[in-house]
Amino acid sequence: MGKKKSKNVEPEVKEPEDEVEDEVEEDEEDEDEDEEEIELLQVDVGDMVKVKQILDETVAATILEFIDEDYYLDNIKLAIMTAACLFAMVAQFAPIPFPDSRIVLGLCCCCYFILSGILQLITTFIDQDSILITQPLSKDGTNGSGPEEKKRKPSQVKNKDLFKHGIRVRSQFPRFSEWYTVILEFQGLENSPYVEQKWSVGQFFDKEGMFDEVGLQLEVEKLYRKLEDGNYDKKSASDKKKD
Repeated sequence: MGKKKSKNVEPEVKEPEDEVEDEVEEDEEDEDEDEEEIELLQVDVGDMVKVKQILDETVAATILEFIDEDYYLDNIKLAIMTAACLFAMVAQFAPIPFPDSRIVLGLCCCCYFILSGILQLITTFIDQDSILITQPLSKDGTNGSGPEEKKRKPSQVKNKDLFKHGIRVRSQFPRFSEWYTVILEFQGLENSPYVEQKWSVGQFFDKEGMFDEVGLQLEVEKLYRKLEDGNYDKKSASDKKKD
């Protein structure tokens, strides 16, 4: 009878050991996946265009965790580009022989270059250094794509202008400079107050070009909280007149 009992106990002891081994293997796989993701965020720090692109994308993604994007201007630019492409397609594929299609080709080419010029003017004089335009904060609290525990309730937001105006996110990274600047101001508000922060890119990239994405996200979150609290870096013209 004693031998039978020992045989029944053995599989019960092995089951938890197998589970522990499986958990260890899963943890190792997760660590390997994390290491692979980190390796993807490596760039040539001498390529300033690529460096700014990664910084801009991280800044925009962080802001969108708290507030929703406004696609109005982007939709206008897409409509202009679509119309320009349609004129180009008509010029290319119109079933008219060449001598008779000169007028059609001329009109299509003129329209294409006019629309392209309008698009360039929008980029130069309206977009400028803007990387993101957002909608005003919603009073029902349904804002952004980030986790709810990171967001403040509408009643906790001190800066009530956020419920009236969207945010215009600007970034500056001059050529041959190590300083990257992010500016948050109100969209469509003349002489808008703003918050600004400047960082050295060496704070987020090491010698091998590995990017500290989390570090930049934390810094941008602090800057956004500063705007939420209304701690501007300067007063607007209207506020100065009141003083």
